[in-house]
Formats: sequence, C-alpha cells, structure tokens
Amino acid sequence: MKDGLDLTPREIVTHLNKYIIGQTDAKKAVAVALRNRYRRKKLSKELQEEIVPKNIIMIGPTGVGKTEIARRLAKLVDAPFIKVEASKFTEVGYVGRDVESIIRDLVETAIRMARNEKIEKVQEQALKQAEVRIIEKLAPYPKKDRTKNPWDVLFGDKIQSTRGSTSEDDLTKQREKKVEEKREILKEKLRRQELEDEYLEVEVQERTPSVMEIFSGTGMEEMGINLQDVLGGILPQKTKKRRVTVREARKILAQEEADKLIDMDEVVSLAIQKVEEDGIVFLDEIDKIAFREDSRGPDVSRGGVQRDILPIVEGSTVVTKHGPVKTDHILFIASGAFHVAKPSDLIPELQGRFPIRVELNSLTKEDFEQILTEPKNSLIKQYKALLEADGLEVNFQSEAIKEIAQIAHLVNSQTEDIGARRLYTVLEKLLQDIFFESPEIKEKKIEIDAFYVRKKLSGIVENKDLSRYIL
Repeated sequence: MKDGLDLTPREIVTHLNKYIIGQTDAKKAVAVALRNRYRRKKLSKELQEEIVPKNIIMIGPTGVGKTEIARRLAKLVDAPFIKVEASKFTEVGYVGRDVESIIRDLVETAIRMARNEKIEKVQEQALKQAEVRIIEKLAPYPKKDRTKNPWDVLFGDKIQSTRGSTSEDDLTKQREKKVEEKREILKEKLRRQELEDEYLEVEVQERTPSVMEIFSGTGMEEMGINLQDVLGGILPQKTKKRRVTVREARKILAQEEADKLIDMDEVVSLAIQKVEEDGIVFLDEIDKIAFREDSRGPDVSRGGVQRDILPIVEGSTVVTKHGPVKTDHILFIASGAFHVAKPSDLIPELQGRFPIRVELNSLTKEDFEQILTEPKNSLIKQYKALLEADGLEVNFQSEAIKEIAQIAHLVNSQTEDIGARRLYTVLEKLLQDIFFESPEIKEKKIEIDAFYVRKKLSGIVENKDLSRYIL
C-alpha cells in the first residue's frame, strides 16, 4: 500500500468508504486537504512556509460520521490526532482549560506515537536483554562465601565438598560452572516458554504522584514548566519489589530495556516536527461557542473562547514543556450540528480561517442498512464476533437487517436524531436476551429473521413514550 500522504484524493475516499457510509462531499473535502499536504511537501522550503492548510467546518447532526471521517483520515496517514470539544474551554481569565492545552495534548499524543514507533524497532533487542535479566534472577552467580546460593534452593543441587580439602576459589569455580550449566538449561526453557508460570521478584519504579506534581497542577504546564523534570534529581525515583510470573516479568523488563535503548530527546524532536507538519485537530461542538447578539449570562465568554482559538488556528507558537510548537500548518477540522447557531454567528476572523464548509446529511433507512453490513467494522460483524466467543453462531437474514434499519430510522424521526448511534440502542435491546443466555444455549446456531425483530421491538416502537426511554 502507498504511504498515506501519497494517496490520490480518489484513493483516500475509497479508503474512507470502507468505514463510513455516504457523506461524499465531506470525504472529498478532507481528501483534498490531505492531498494538498503531499503537494506542499513537493515545493521549495520558501513556498512551503507560505501555503497554509484550508481548514474545514463540517455541519450536520450527531452520529452521521463527522468524527469518524477525521479519525480515520488521521489513522490513514499516521498523523498526530486529537479530538476536543470546543465547549469545554474558557477564555483567559475564567477558571477552566485554556485553548493552548489543545496543542500540548496533541504534542503528548505525538510523543507517545513516536516513542511506540521507536520501541517497536528495538523490541527484539529489548526482549533478549530482558531474558538475560530473568536468567540472572533465576540463577545468580555465587558470592564468595560459604552460604547457600539461591540457585541451590531453586534447583536442589548441592556441591559435594569436604571442608578444608578444597580452596574457596575452587568451590566458587565449581558453583559458577554449575550456574553456567543451569543458565543454558534456562535459556532453552525460556525459548520454549516452559517457565512462563514460574515466579520471581523484580524491582519496578513506583509511580506515585509527588508533592511537586500535586501542587504544580496545570498552571506550571501553561508556562511550559515541568517541575518533575526540574526537580527530578532532587526527588529520586522510588522502586518496589514485586513477585510476578516470568510472563509478566518479561513484559516489565522488556519495557525498561526498551526505554534505555531509545533516545527520548530524538523522540520529542520527531514528535514536535510531526505535530507541526502533519497534526490534525478535530474541534467538535464549535456551534456551542458561536456568539449571538441576544446571548446573556454564561454565554458572554463564548466570544472570548473564539478569540483565544483564533491565534492557534491562524498560526502561532505555543510553549509546551517539550519546547515551542508552531501551529501554522496544523489542519483544523471543526464540526457542529448548528441547529440554533449558524457558521455566520462565529466571529468573522474565525470564519475566515475555515474557508471550506461541508454539510453532512441525516442518515436514511438505506444508509442504516449499509452501516449494518458493509463497513469493515460493521455492527453486525461486531455483534456476531462477540457471540462467537461463546460458541454461538448467529445469522441475520436480509429481511431482519431491513427491519432493524427501518426501526432505527423511525425512532430517529420520532424522537431525537442521533444518527447511526441509534443502531446501538436498537441492537442492544434486540440481542439482550441472547447475550444473557448464550453461554447456556444448547442450540449453537440462531437465525434472526424479521419476525423475531418485530416480536422484540415493535411494542416499544409503537409506544412513543416508551421508545423515548428504551430506544
């Protein structure tokens, strides 16, 4: 498969079609935005600085695929991605999260991605070193004294010697030879995974919040200061002993060894570069901070939040504990239902930074049918797989799927339209008894037809008051 950025817009849409039904206009918009990143990287450095992303506003009801489009897009190109709700932020001077924390969180996400990528490359070496440490714990070399050695207890071996007839050095050499033999046996057993359930003691770092972490809060982070790093030498890491199986010890020690093998300064540098060039921020519920003329009370801060978001979207430098981060080329995708407010209710400067507007349509009955069966992660596949874990094979007839789609669409039209999420409530109610009884059902094949669906759900659907609570 091609590198994500090297895909054509048509190929990007084809990929998104595997997971999201319909919404062609929105898919085209994000595909073009992604392709423009590839095009920009082909230009001279001077021109690259001038070309900024064309940010997007997605307009449509909940549950129609807005977040999923952005999430799948970021996953396609392995880009740092963060979803935030615009309504959770407050303007400077109010108690709450400031908008710059969006970029700080994005950097943390990128660091985690870069670190995992580096760890994957050294995983094999880390596992080898972890196994060496396990062997050292199971069969340590003897100390130069006459006390019994731990490996003697573990393997029940005794060295025959006569007091006074053999020197201390000779005894030590005999013990070391025995240990070497045992170590070779252990290596083979570890390779064959024959010691997975044996227990041993390992030292692990104790992760408890320090006094400085408790009192620093987010205030220090807002200034780009990490007190734990500053005072790390004064406050040494505590360790504690844990008795774990070899299986668990291998994971713990391999993680420690991998951390030693990677250069965190390089990881942070790569992460910041990835954020600046490929980062994607999904600003959900942006309609909730749209400022209207008749706003009163708590709404007065909404315009302030927009003004705080503006510098980040148009391009600024945010100070984080890992260093400054430029936001000029981060792609921002905003979304909102805009039932009450309109995109034009946003402050003009912010509107201008989101030049692309796409409207997502409410889902039809036919869309629901496709969502149930066609995507790679379709709901029917998920529920069938869950029941297969109990040895139960469930088959949904085509008429049953149509009936489920019809009921979901009907409930959405009669109550609140929550899009594809309605399918979860319908399917959970439909399959509740099967899920409850599946471990005890003797008949391991179940056929779900339209009659079964109507039998389970028609009474709830017909009673509108009841459906509001149940579905």
